[in-house]
Amino acid sequence: MTIATPSLAPPLREINPPKWPSPRGYSHAMAGTGTFVFIGGQIATDNAGRVTSIGLVPQARQALRNVRTVLAEAGGAPEDIAQMTWYVLDIDHYRMLLKEIGVVYQEVMGHHYPAMALVEVTGLVNPAAVVEIAATAILPVGAPSSPVTGSPIP
Repeated sequence: MTIATPSLAPPLREINPPKWPSPRGYSHAMAGTGTFVFIGGQIATDNAGRVTSIGLVPQARQALRNVRTVLAEAGGAPEDIAQMTWYVLDIDHYRMLLKEIGVVYQEVMGHHYPAMALVEVTGLVNPAAVVEIAATAILPVGAPSSPVTGSPIP
């Protein structure tokens, strides 16, 4: 007896117009087919919901870890992320620490660079937070996924 296994659809592909300058640390767009996973804004909290650190770089590290944890629970990996939006309290401070943030990003997410946006905001849900990261991932067709947990949406 032969058991057929579903073939995975191609992974996400970057879309960067060839006549434009090459983006650094992001892509202009991503395309893919599969199951969408919408990851709500993640801040630098631990399992008890406490903000774990002070400062943009350590908070970015923990927020990225939280994005990765939620994505793994859905059966995905960083390379499945199609879009990411960062919300920061101080965009100039972010720009000043861009190199360090890039190192942290690669440490947690590897060398996959989805379409990204950076938005300066006046406040976040937790007053101790200085960065919040939301993401959208597309799990390949046929990819295994974790069982859904939580309550169904009414």
